[in-house]
Amino acid sequence: MSEERRKRKEARERKENPLPNTMLRTIAIGVVIAAAIATLVYLGVRKRNQRYDAFAKCTAERGARMYGAFWCPHCEEQKEAFGSSFQYVNYVECGVKGNPKGQTQVCKDAGIKHYPTWEFLDQSRVEGKQSFEFLSQQTGCPLP
Repeated sequence: MSEERRKRKEARERKENPLPNTMLRTIAIGVVIAAAIATLVYLGVRKRNQRYDAFAKCTAERGARMYGAFWCPHCEEQKEAFGSSFQYVNYVECGVKGNPKGQTQVCKDAGIKHYPTWEFLDQSRVEGKQSFEFLSQQTGCPLP
């Protein structure tokens, strides 16, 4: 095969294969970089969400209890402040599904009138969304 024919054949093959090895390599590197960034973001979010785990557990151990209702926007704000750590908060649901004016018997017996209501070991209560600083003062739990 002459040098001229070989060059024409290579040129035809390049036209038929628009993704030469360098382009495939660039795409592969881009995919690896995107996966690395996604992994770092996931780990960062996960760590941030677990930031209040110890604080939430401590408040529960020290007798703090939050009474709330699923339909209450301030309760939702309080839950969001804790993030995934809210699972460790001693929480009592007072809302009754299907009855927005209804209240569970346990909340009636406790005399809960407004949501959220925080009750502490000394039987003191405060109503409304509370800051972590306030909860820390009331329970003696260190802030993260």
